[in-house]
Amino acid sequence: MAIFALWAGFFGVLCLDFTALAATTERVVVNRYSGLAIEGFDPVAYFTDSVAAQGVADFEAAEAGAVWRFRNEGNRASFVAHPDVYGPQFGGYDPVDLGRGVTYAGNPRFWVVAGQRLYLFGREENRDAFKADPSRFLKDAAARWPRLEQGLAQ
Repeated sequence: MAIFALWAGFFGVLCLDFTALAATTERVVVNRYSGLAIEGFDPVAYFTDSVAAQGVADFEAAEAGAVWRFRNEGNRASFVAHPDVYGPQFGGYDPVDLGRGVTYAGNPRFWVVAGQRLYLFGREENRDAFKADPSRFLKDAAARWPRLEQGLAQ
């Protein structure tokens, strides 16, 4: 019986969705195993190249208790100078879910740049709904974020 439970736990971990691996008790979504923010995607590339691009270990920076990766030194320097501009809003949590009162880690593959800010979403449906009317979702998310953020670890 114990062997079955061990195997079930092992395969359960292998089947976890990407976002389940992200910490949802941190002020910035960080992969609890690697320590990387937004799964190592370069936050500046969303703005400069309009793509979700993986950063590399050669270009890293520590900010807000997380390790951020970048594609090149220029992107790293831009982020270090302005992390509030290039970092995902609401710490990388899905703003649609925040509006519902829930902290759900965003997936760096589901993203939108709106109003010169980066937003990450846990599901494609949330991203698509947000794109249709960002102001509607941002109003609710911004109203609930201060209380939700207080419940997150530093």
